[in-house]
Amino acid sequence: MADTPWQGQDPPNGEEIYKYLLEKIAALENRNMELREQLRQMEVEKRYSETQKIRFERDLRKLKSEIEQLRSPPLVIGTITDVVDQNRVIVRSSSGPRFLVRASQCIEADQLKPGVRCTMNQQSLAIVEILPSTYDPQVYGMEVMESPTESYADIGGLAPQILEIKEAVELPLKRPDLFEKVGIEPPKGVLLFGPPGTGKTLLAKAVAHETNAHFLRVVGSELVQKYIGEGARLVRELFEMAQKKSPSILFIDEIDAIGAQRMEADTSGDREVQRTLMQLLAGMDGFEKRGDVKIIGATNRIDILDRALLRPGRFDRIIEIPLPDAEGRLAILKIHTRGMNLDDGVVLREVANLTEGKNGADLRAICTEAGMFAIRAERTTVTQADFVSAIEKVSTDFQRHHLPTSFGAMFA
Repeated sequence: MADTPWQGQDPPNGEEIYKYLLEKIAALENRNMELREQLRQMEVEKRYSETQKIRFERDLRKLKSEIEQLRSPPLVIGTITDVVDQNRVIVRSSSGPRFLVRASQCIEADQLKPGVRCTMNQQSLAIVEILPSTYDPQVYGMEVMESPTESYADIGGLAPQILEIKEAVELPLKRPDLFEKVGIEPPKGVLLFGPPGTGKTLLAKAVAHETNAHFLRVVGSELVQKYIGEGARLVRELFEMAQKKSPSILFIDEIDAIGAQRMEADTSGDREVQRTLMQLLAGMDGFEKRGDVKIIGATNRIDILDRALLRPGRFDRIIEIPLPDAEGRLAILKIHTRGMNLDDGVVLREVANLTEGKNGADLRAICTEAGMFAIRAERTTVTQADFVSAIEKVSTDFQRHHLPTSFGAMFA
């Protein structure tokens, strides 16, 4: 036998041949296992290489697409002014002139409406796509995303006013069928007026809490802008967003900032405020229907408001929020003290009688100061004497911070 351990020797017996063959078979099996493991590793590397190839090809296509986009000319932004037929519209480009152009086949005909912003090819001026309507970030910031926590139960002494604002704002949004059955149109807006601190803003928060409508809050001074036309644009976009999100409530606090009586304008700033006011008047009662958009205004200077703002059709209900009487002050004190640890000797009715002329904000400050007096004395309960001291402190602070009207009195 060639290539055997006993070559050139005596012939082996059968046992030696059998042992030799077993060793050769074991060596071949080990070699076979090594080759199988190498084959498995090569298959894994092949699959990984194929996966990497696919990923690199995808990245290559993406990079080629970005290069093509960078090489393509920029699109022209325009605004549709008129629709001729399903495929042709009149567009005013951002540079000024108007063109009769065609729209792409992928754009649906119902999307081609006057006032819609679009992009056009720089060479053929064909409409490529319709742009979504955008609003100023300041307008988006006016929307209250989370409902306020205040409710009607947090308002004391204003039961008639709560009933009126419920009928004018809340009821038309929740039960519009009642107005249809009677055959009348619901009130469009409510104006809250009264001294500072009487609960006008709190009442608006309670309305937002009780209804499921979108609530948009804006302070009148935010609508006064530096450049010509910016304030009117903000008002227009504010009403557009309110209509888009209807049913909605638009609360304009300190409306006297832009709603003062129009007189002879001496400066460009005065004329710009008047233009903003005219846009507000048009939005409240113009040619276009507002839909389920209710307006609540608040001011403590109703005497300076423009008469066009106060007429029915814009503010159908004008609700006075007066200073609370004795019963109203008692109700407000109960609301502000329901979480306080009061002494058994505290009589809130006597506290209410001692606070004549105080508004809701004053009463809240008195409750806070009474608690501070208890903390200062290292007590866990608030006594009647704490309330008396708090009333004196709040009254003294109010008088001290009212500066004298005459210049000489400041140094007296």
